Amino acid sequence: MDSGGNGLLGRIQLRVGRLPKGLQAHIYRVMDIAQELAQRHGMDPERASLGMLAHDVARAMSVEELTRRATELGLPIGVVESRVPILLHGPVGAEILCREDGLDDDPLYRAVYWHSTGHPSLDALGKLVFLADKLDPQKISYYPYIPLLRELALEDLDRALLEFLTRETVARVSNGDLVHPASYEMLNSLVAASMAAGSKPGSC
Repeated sequence: MDSGGNGLLGRIQLRVGRLPKGLQAHIYRVMDIAQELAQRHGMDPERASLGMLAHDVARAMSVEELTRRATELGLPIGVVESRVPILLHGPVGAEILCREDGLDDDPLYRAVYWHSTGHPSLDALGKLVFLADKLDPQKISYYPYIPLLRELALEDLDRALLEFLTRETVARVSNGDLVHPASYEMLNSLVAASMAAGSKPGSC
C-alpha cells in the first residue's frame, strides 16, 4: 500500500482523532514544522506530514499497556525501556501501524519507531521527524535552545541532530540519567561522518 494513500492516511487520522486534545495539538504543531523543514530541504511535505501524524499514535498508552503491547509484539525491551517505558511508544506505534493499518514503507516505519531516541539507520525523513518532534515550541522548558536548534535544522539536519544529541547526552550523563544506546549510536555516527568530511583532501 502506498504510504501516502487515503487508506493508511485515513486510518492514522482516525487514531489521532481518538488521542487526548493536548497530544493532538502537539501533533499538528509539529506537522507545520515538518512541512517547513521538508520544503527547505527539498523533501516531500506531504510525506513529512504523514510521519508527524503517525509518530505519536501510541503516546497516550499507559506504561503498563506499552510494556504489555511491546511484549506481545516481540519488541526488544532493554535496560533503558525497562526504567523509562514511555520510550516504547515509538516502537509500539510503528508496529501497530505496520500490522493493523498496512504501513509498508520502511523509512516511515523507522521514523515512527525511532523518533524518541534517534538511530543511525534513519534517513532524511527519519531525521526530520525526530527533529520536528523536538522543535515543538511547547517543549522550550525541556529544550531551552530550541531557537538555535530550529535555525540549524533549517540549514542542515545533521548539524541540528549533532547539536541536540550532544547537548542531551552531556546533560543526561551529568545528571546521572540513562542514555538510550540508539542515541549514543546516532551521536557516534554523526561525529564519525563529521570527522570524515573534515579529513577530505583539500580541507583545512
